[in-house]
Amino acid sequence: EQYRQLQQATTVPICTGEDIYLKEAFEPLLKSDGVSIIHPDLLTSGGILETKKIGDMAQDHGVAMAIHMAESPIAAMAAAHVATATENFMALEYHSADVDWWDDIVTGLPRPLVRDGFITVPDKPGLGIDDVVDEVISHHLQPGVMGIWQSTEHWDNEYSWDRTWS
Repeated sequence: EQYRQLQQATTVPICTGEDIYLKEAFEPLLKSDGVSIIHPDLLTSGGILETKKIGDMAQDHGVAMAIHMAESPIAAMAAAHVATATENFMALEYHSADVDWWDDIVTGLPRPLVRDGFITVPDKPGLGIDDVVDEVISHHLQPGVMGIWQSTEHWDNEYSWDRTWS
């Protein structure tokens, strides 16, 4: 209801959704005409298929989809595949254009990944990635992270459900 009121009070398009989980949670926003653009993040919305379903539901309501993406090249390719398969796709958020080592995390993708504002979706199986380069990831770990491919049990508590850094 609050998003609908905000939408009616302004001419600025309202966009939200990067922390919303599953298609069902987007439905009230769309049914109430509360947003102009939905902004799911496939790593927090439920995955590739769920994000596609969210985009299709938004299209049924005449709402565009801009995909939130502030993760790895692997997630970028997953998001690019969803974007390619979704008619109401508007834009893919991309934060790593100035991170010179970002493309080195994986092998098998074009370099640079984004050219003239576009990502070419590979025609090979899967997401189009050949391999993950552990050495690059290890060299750029967040402070306090002891190593890659470690347990993520610390995310299994209620505190982790709210991304206070975003």
